[in-house]
Amino acid sequence: MKILLNKDDLIEALKGASNLGFVPTMGSLHKGHISLIKHSKKKCKQTIVSIFVNPTQFNDKKDYKKYPRNKKKDLSILKKLNINFVFLPNKKDIYNYKRKKKIKILKKDKVLCAKYRKGHFEGVIDVMDRLTKMIKPRKIFLGEKDFQQIFLIRKYIQAKKRNNIVLCKTVRDKQKLALSSRNNLLNNNQLKVARNISQDLINLKKKLNKSKNIQKIFSLKKKKFNNFKDVRIEYLELRNKITLEKSSKIKNSKIFIAYHIKNIRLIDNF
Repeated sequence: MKILLNKDDLIEALKGASNLGFVPTMGSLHKGHISLIKHSKKKCKQTIVSIFVNPTQFNDKKDYKKYPRNKKKDLSILKKLNINFVFLPNKKDIYNYKRKKKIKILKKDKVLCAKYRKGHFEGVIDVMDRLTKMIKPRKIFLGEKDFQQIFLIRKYIQAKKRNNIVLCKTVRDKQKLALSSRNNLLNNNQLKVARNISQDLINLKKKLNKSKNIQKIFSLKKKKFNNFKDVRIEYLELRNKITLEKSSKIKNSKIFIAYHIKNIRLIDNF
């Protein structure tokens, strides 16, 4: 495994690389990341993983500072997985030029997280565009938990036909909670609450086919979750998984949720 500490190292190491799989991360690696890496290794000749906590996608400076980081543990995990390259850029490597045209998300796409996290997806799209220009991968492997993020990356980056984004299933723990680096910030009681919410929504989706008044059910669920200790629901919505438009039918749709447990924000979809 080659550790690439800057852009020059990256360019030198990737000379002649072909069929390259790319797994972008912000570190604090877990089984979800490992699943993405294994998908890349299976489908591509070589795999590169980036670790970069991108400041421009955080609309809260405190959230950026407290984001879990553990580079030593991450490198140990990657070494065992026997990947080809790990890219550890600094901010100057990524943001070494100004964009000619500012990234703007269309008004109709400012739903779900884009409605509540001003500038977040502009930052995500920007950093993904910059990383893929440098790395030039054949395929990018992303997790379904970040469904809206993938939807927007596909729309604003893949339209340029540079990359093939591979959507990989969300990895969950035994209690059905989606794995996330932010889970490390939760105590045992908070984890129990998050798992209860996930289990409840998984069970709900199974029953929605028989329901005629989906919106009423969602309203009641939101009230129920808001009554849990330290929980504040940001949104709980049913949306079409192709267009992300609001839906009243479970077919071709997903349940999307974002909520806070105290000051920790979690997202999921089912």
